[in-house]
Amino acid sequence: MALDRYVAICYPLRHSAIFTHRLVTQIAAVVTLRAALLVAPSLVLIKCRFQFYHTTIISHCYCEHMAIVKLAAENVRVNKIYGLFVAFTVAGFDLIFITLSYIQVFITVFHLPQKEARLKAFNTCIAHICVFLQLYLLAFFSFFTHRFGAHVPPYIHILFSSLYLLVPPFLNPLVYGAKTTQIRIHLQQLTFTIFILFTILGKILTHMLVDRAELYCFVELCA
Repeated sequence: MALDRYVAICYPLRHSAIFTHRLVTQIAAVVTLRAALLVAPSLVLIKCRFQFYHTTIISHCYCEHMAIVKLAAENVRVNKIYGLFVAFTVAGFDLIFITLSYIQVFITVFHLPQKEARLKAFNTCIAHICVFLQLYLLAFFSFFTHRFGAHVPPYIHILFSSLYLLVPPFLNPLVYGAKTTQIRIHLQQLTFTIFILFTILGKILTHMLVDRAELYCFVELCA
């Protein structure tokens, strides 16, 4: 989203020329490859270094690297260090890239001649920044709690980890797409269609229940 906002605001006339299907595919491939290269060693470390575990039940709602490492009955220092290295490498690179892109975006926005255009650009960027902050704050809370949060109640850790896992994928399409006219129109149409379908379904179920009640009363009277 940061890259898209940077191109859309700094180079609006070249947005479609820069953001081609090929570029988007290449970015997706690089991000996927980066994740695979960074995660693979942690799996190897768990498989090769650990032979004995205190238990086979993780105290988490999903299978996370540190949740498994904490089960081991052996020295987990290397795994903790590598986990922090991955977290800071990914988050550090992403935050540096996002910060630099938004600095350029805000410089461009400040030079816009129209106040309306500046407010619209700021409104879009602030919403995206809030999503980024929510993602990284919850992520770092989860990372540090696994390693240094012995006094944090498990249910608090599980709650925030679940929010970190589930909320950003839910918010990103809304924040990114709700301000796009075409997407907003389709969402409104879809919402209206779903509302109509549920209304019709509710009426059908109501009629079925009423008919069944009348039939039951008729049978009771005949009996």
